[in-house]
Amino acid sequence: MTDILTVTDLKKYFVVGRSGWPKREPITVKAVDGISFAMAEGETLGLVGESGSGKSTVAYTTVGMYPPTSGSMKFRGQELFQADGKRPLHLKKDIQIVFQDPGSSLNPRRSIKDILEMPLRLHQPGKNRLEQIVHLLDIVDMPPAYMYKYPHMLSGGEKQIIAVARALATDPSLVILDEPTSALDVSVQAKTINLLLRLQREFHLTYLFITHDLSLMRNVAARVAIMYLGKICEIAETADFFQKPLHPYTQMLLSSIPVISEAEEAFKPKKVISTGEIPSPVNIPSGCSFTTRCPFVMDVCREIDPVMVEAGPGHKVRCHLFTQPAPAGRAKGP
Repeated sequence: MTDILTVTDLKKYFVVGRSGWPKREPITVKAVDGISFAMAEGETLGLVGESGSGKSTVAYTTVGMYPPTSGSMKFRGQELFQADGKRPLHLKKDIQIVFQDPGSSLNPRRSIKDILEMPLRLHQPGKNRLEQIVHLLDIVDMPPAYMYKYPHMLSGGEKQIIAVARALATDPSLVILDEPTSALDVSVQAKTINLLLRLQREFHLTYLFITHDLSLMRNVAARVAIMYLGKICEIAETADFFQKPLHPYTQMLLSSIPVISEAEEAFKPKKVISTGEIPSPVNIPSGCSFTTRCPFVMDVCREIDPVMVEAGPGHKVRCHLFTQPAPAGRAKGP
């Protein structure tokens, strides 16, 4: 399949203050620190991580809200960012985002009609916008009369569905879903996920699905990538990822998923206990950033940052356990 998005050594740093006297050196947060991945047309890639891992920064950089510090982002072979940091208008049209909180992403002073009309006016001029608005509402199973309502008149789930409709207004190819169900009730989450899956099939959409919910990814994503402190530590096809997690951090996350039956418990990896604290993003330790929590830490882990290696077909992991000879008496890998 053809790749729609190719990210190579992407970095996004933020200067959050200055320290020291008299030089006043900048304090830098490495929100995204050299990640690489590719997405095929029509697939769903799940980007998973704890709060502060950098996954939302990846989303905002991809959609153009942040310019990258360095690295390359190509959409169908074309660089997303020009030399001046801007991007062509047609690329803005092709890449859209659905934010986590629908309450803050919709303008409370504008009606649903006005909210949906704005992207139509910018990207699809010359058409009957009222017919287009009715069509958008029909696509997401909302009555036409909703166009005359305001966001405060809608439930949380209805607001998010309107946000999805707004994203579809430009006829995009790639949609960034930044935790689109985390602010919703469980029953509403299921309805929203089913809607997103139907829309993906009907319009051949590609999803970058950002979440902290690994259980959700099992049923939604074709591949899963795990982020930790600005870096991807493991990426694999979903079935392989859940059956054979390799990175200690991935195993720790999967072993902590709550289950309701002994059969489900049997499928979970052996419990990996986190023993330390998450480092500050402004003071990340040298070497591997997971050393403060990893039960399998070696001397090399504290000195050298591991590189991503191919551990199997389509399965990559960034861990010294797969690049260094195993200590005597222990098999390679955790």
